[in-house]
Amino acid sequence: MSVQCRVTEIFYSLQGETRTVGLPTVFVRLTGCPLRCTFCDTAYAFHGGEKMDLNEIVAKVQSYKPRYVTVTGGEPLAQKSCFPLLTALCDLGVEVSLETSGAIDISNVDPRVVCVMDLKTPGSGEEAKNRYDNIELLKPIDQVKFVVCHRDDYDWAVNKLAEYHLNDQCEVLFSPIHGELNPADLADWVVEDNLPVRMQLQMHKYLWNDEPGR
Repeated sequence: MSVQCRVTEIFYSLQGETRTVGLPTVFVRLTGCPLRCTFCDTAYAFHGGEKMDLNEIVAKVQSYKPRYVTVTGGEPLAQKSCFPLLTALCDLGVEVSLETSGAIDISNVDPRVVCVMDLKTPGSGEEAKNRYDNIELLKPIDQVKFVVCHRDDYDWAVNKLAEYHLNDQCEVLFSPIHGELNPADLADWVVEDNLPVRMQLQMHKYLWNDEPGR
């Protein structure tokens, strides 16, 4: 029996965030997510999608001749078939990243994959879903992301940064919620506190207003 994933879309664009921001990247967006974050911008990926064989997905990705591939969602790890998909994509010899909510065990993710893992802030409405056991599994090539909705979220994130010594584990990203938190405010807070983090903006929202498939 072939391995299948339910896929919302596969597209080629520029990476809008993380360490590889601005680099041409193939995105594989899997369908489904057990979380309902208040700021979710991909609710269209909660349902529907198309069942595709793993080999079909890999062939589609290969057709773009990529150097970078990102598997995202929804929450891609909600599908068990995501794990062999990640391995198959790594076997192409490209850099593969995974965007995950941090709510699902990442221990079976291929070690070649760059995990970009959220820690959900209180403003997300899904703080209780954080799986803190994942933190000890993070590798130096991985990244932890906090999406900051307001000052209380920022203070919470700073406390988690210190509590888990996150910057000793991997790179840490602070991102303002688009359209709600003034990015300059977050920048001022990070500088004032001299945090060992990278502040980022979501470039794709400024270029294409977050249109699906861009």
